[in-house]
Amino acid sequence: MYSKIETLLVEIPTIRPHKMAVATMQTQTLVLVKITTQDGFVGWGEATTIGGLGYGEESPESIKTNIETYFAPLLQQTKGNVSSISNTLKKNINGNRFAKCAIQTALLDIEAQRLNLPLSEVLGGRLRDSIPVLWVLASGNTEKDIAEAKEMIARKRHNIFKLKIGSRKIEEDVEHVLAIKKALGKDISIRVDVNRAWSELDAIKGIQALQDGGIDLIEQPCAIDNIDAMERLTRKFDIAIMADESLMGPNTAYHLAKRNAASVFAVKVAQSGGLIEATEVNTVAKLAGIDLYGGTMLEGPVGTIASAHTFSTFETLAYGTELFGPLLLTEEILKTPLQYENFELVIPHSAGLGIQLDENKLDQFRIR
Repeated sequence: MYSKIETLLVEIPTIRPHKMAVATMQTQTLVLVKITTQDGFVGWGEATTIGGLGYGEESPESIKTNIETYFAPLLQQTKGNVSSISNTLKKNINGNRFAKCAIQTALLDIEAQRLNLPLSEVLGGRLRDSIPVLWVLASGNTEKDIAEAKEMIARKRHNIFKLKIGSRKIEEDVEHVLAIKKALGKDISIRVDVNRAWSELDAIKGIQALQDGGIDLIEQPCAIDNIDAMERLTRKFDIAIMADESLMGPNTAYHLAKRNAASVFAVKVAQSGGLIEATEVNTVAKLAGIDLYGGTMLEGPVGTIASAHTFSTFETLAYGTELFGPLLLTEEILKTPLQYENFELVIPHSAGLGIQLDENKLDQFRIR
């Protein structure tokens, strides 16, 4: 059924340094999977991560090696629909959620093309044709961040902002965030992402100051496995506490919901292990009364539009999405760029993912 399975590493510079608690990015390595069927369909998926092994257990290099060594032989031996193939991969390969997501995305892209439907319709059907997208301010410089935000608002590209903090002293981070909030005004939503950098005591101090200053949401303040602290913080503060790195698919979503360890879930298709699994996280959140936010691994256009198709099927997205990854890159790898307008990302109506890769551009930036 599948005649060729390729994994490409494509390194593209970012428009500016992107500073986080776990890494400072000046380039992004996109991990792209291309699956070609014997009857000529081509499906694309993406397994991009952040900061090598600084963020999680998979790196671009390990994803490429594991797909070529373990996934590809299984795929070429397995017949059936996307769900049966995904089950075979789960039974034979432990972990590797990002790699599994890329493979599943490419298979769903092919399936949707066969049916001549947008990928969102294969996932149950979209409820919206565009989704709100915030912008992350991560230069680390207060004045630069304020200027960048005001430019985005003027261009009608973004009017919600998230700040990456956690790499400096709490007092410095709080001062930085509240200065930006004051400059942009009460009508502009500001959130922060701590990237699990704070202890519980630090989090109590920092969250209180940020809540008092009008900040709307705190993302992953504590370590991935410190669910006790996440539960206590969620119960203690009125401000929304969002689980991100702690949320690794439907099973962890269930345990976080059971513990009341978050009031918002950051759903990431790669972290969830696939688009289908991300929709299952949505179901857990809906049943538990937890709000949703569409997260990103700073993917390029393939992972971004796959996420958008998925999130378009969610009944509610109370905190919008963070699907700005392609806008952080200096180079375009699609023949027709994704459409961002009026503070939202437009979801294509054409078959599959609804995009066309520029393979000449991919060759130009490909790591060999």
